[in-house]
Amino acid sequence: MIDLLTVVIRQRYVAGGALPGACATLLTGLLLLGACSTSEEAYVDRPVDVLYNEAMDNLEAGDDKKAAKLFDEVERQHPYSSWATKAQLMAAYSHYIANQYDEAVAAADRFIELHPANPDVPYAYYLKALSYYERISDIHRDQEMTEQAKKVFEEIVARFPDSEYARDARLKVDLCNDHLAGKEMVIGRYYIQRGYYLAAINRFKSVIERYQSTTHTPEALLLLTEAYSALGIDGEARKTAAVLGYNFRKRRGMRMPTRWSVDRAPGREMSCPAAAEQEAPAVGAPAAGAEGEPMTGARRRC
Repeated sequence: MIDLLTVVIRQRYVAGGALPGACATLLTGLLLLGACSTSEEAYVDRPVDVLYNEAMDNLEAGDDKKAAKLFDEVERQHPYSSWATKAQLMAAYSHYIANQYDEAVAAADRFIELHPANPDVPYAYYLKALSYYERISDIHRDQEMTEQAKKVFEEIVARFPDSEYARDARLKVDLCNDHLAGKEMVIGRYYIQRGYYLAAINRFKSVIERYQSTTHTPEALLLLTEAYSALGIDGEARKTAAVLGYNFRKRRGMRMPTRWSVDRAPGREMSCPAAAEQEAPAVGAPAAGAEGEPMTGARRRC
């Protein structure tokens, strides 16, 4: 097509000598486009078993990016093969291993959308969640990835409570909550250090109400008490101090407010288990099992 356009342009303007500026620019662009197109790899139709096994060989050799491309090629050349379904999930895994997290999320989403009843859908959700979780930044930065990871982990717990990934998903939800509470505490401390007590109160109340089971709750209660006291809201300061004393007075190294009595019974005790990382299920590559069988991590040739 590019050659035909080139011929037409030359025939129309050959009598006038030089090409008009606009046409010359168009011709140059077309020629450059043709040069770029010739540099692309030529399409070669290959058997599905050859493609899939070559992708597995590259994955095992550590060339994760090339493996992902080859798994995508399996689906492109053999979309109706049973291996295409396996290749979709393997492509997502290869992108994850290669730290291409956006591509991993997109591939996992596509697998979930196309095969909602597949037994490996929980694995696809878990892979997607980890692709967000791996990008969680420190609490002084934006926490969008933390929110996204928490959302997908909660979906795993809700939709697949008996899967092998549910236990680790519950743990990581707690870890995400702890991280989000830490972000709120950073902002609250900033406000209280500069005397913006009302803004600080909102942040500390958010920690207590939304992230009550995190490790930040005692400090949030302490700083909330001090913020109320600074504003002269003595009734609320006294109540918050009582809650703090009832729940956390015996905690080693816990500083208590000195102005308010902490011996008054405040009511219900709040639990505050420390969120700790535990052993997670291995994020190994799903195996190429028979159609409809869960992938287990063992390689299988066609």
